[in-house]
Amino acid sequence: MQIVLAIALGLGIGVVVGTIGGGGAILALPVFVYVLGEGVSSASTASLIVVALGASAGAGAQAVQGRVCWRVAAAFAVPAAAGAYVGTIAGASVSPRTLILAFVPVMLAAAAMTYARGAEDVEGDDARPPGCPRPDPARSGLGGLTVGAMTGFFGVGGGFLVVPTLTSLLGLPLRRAIATSLAVIGFTGLVALGIHLARGAEPDWPLTIALSGAAAAGALLGSSLGSRISTATLGRAFAVVVALLALALLVDVLALGGPPSG
Repeated sequence: MQIVLAIALGLGIGVVVGTIGGGGAILALPVFVYVLGEGVSSASTASLIVVALGASAGAGAQAVQGRVCWRVAAAFAVPAAAGAYVGTIAGASVSPRTLILAFVPVMLAAAAMTYARGAEDVEGDDARPPGCPRPDPARSGLGGLTVGAMTGFFGVGGGFLVVPTLTSLLGLPLRRAIATSLAVIGFTGLVALGIHLARGAEPDWPLTIALSGAAAAGALLGSSLGSRISTATLGRAFAVVVALLALALLVDVLALGGPPSG
């Protein structure tokens, strides 16, 4: 039953990733800990596998449609790798309770930024969006470091940070920002995953493979749906779910004893 549940939840997480360009690991980490019973440390690593596979599948689908700005994605690569290394080391030095408490404001920020981003949606934008701007090295470097550090520390992809950075700081249209975000998340997720595994992390492989494989399939579906369904509607619904989940985590840690310690 756990495998079946993991597949069902993975499909839903993948659809979120493919549709709005991130957010899957914001859901994957609590799912692994509170639904599937993983310890926070192994769940963080498992979430990175979901991130890497789901985002890579979504990026591939978006690339076929010509929406990924590869020069912008590449500008994030090196600083993101450096940030992932630092974030992984920092994450290994804190307790599960501390990590979850630190994760709550990250989730609330994700909810707020995703909700606000809905106002920028362009309805019915099925065609290829406007062209890609030239990436700004300083802004790309800062964004890459931040996203990489978040990825390594929490085991999340950082898509809720990437998309606003790409739209607000680098001037990408929303649809291109979503597509490019998937490429960035896929890369940073793989780097952080490699660091976690090299440091001896051991996720529950059957559950992780089931959920991450389903997430990859869901990301392909989400990438297709994303061009036909309002990003505003989906993004705002996601924001509400994440905000409620963050509050539930806060109550659990402060009043109910917190997450498993494995």
